[in-house]
Amino acid sequence: MITLKVNGAVHRVDAEPDAPLLWVLREELGFTGVKFGCGAAACGACTVHLDGEPARSCSVPLEAAEGADIVTIEGLPASAGLPPGSLHPVQRAWIEQQVPQCGYCQSGMIMAAVALLKRTPRPSDVEIEAAMTNLCRCGTYPRVRRAIRKVADRA
Repeated sequence: MITLKVNGAVHRVDAEPDAPLLWVLREELGFTGVKFGCGAAACGACTVHLDGEPARSCSVPLEAAEGADIVTIEGLPASAGLPPGSLHPVQRAWIEQQVPQCGYCQSGMIMAAVALLKRTPRPSDVEIEAAMTNLCRCGTYPRVRRAIRKVADRA
């Protein structure tokens, strides 16, 4: 049994220690906001926060996540101290800027953007480009940049 702390709750999981964290979060614990994209840590659709840092959960072995504070898109508002049912400021900016098209990659994009803004509250376009390595088949990159700038301008 491996113990995980996900979105503030402790879960005991009976899975292989080398199982990808992505599959445990989705299939065992039901956090379906974490998406499977490429399975090779290239696209970022599976991005979660491990101890506040963005991590591509498809390449994180379950045993490496034990003891870490894991946050998925479902727990993002609470991790920022917001009440249940509210949206994180980055999620609100995503809606205001109409970022999603198909939406599949967006939870990973939002998690990467939140981590960027935590490290760099007022990122330049170059810093945004460097940090946002997630892939979007719909090409929403200009909208992603606008949403990040919107949150940064409000800070």
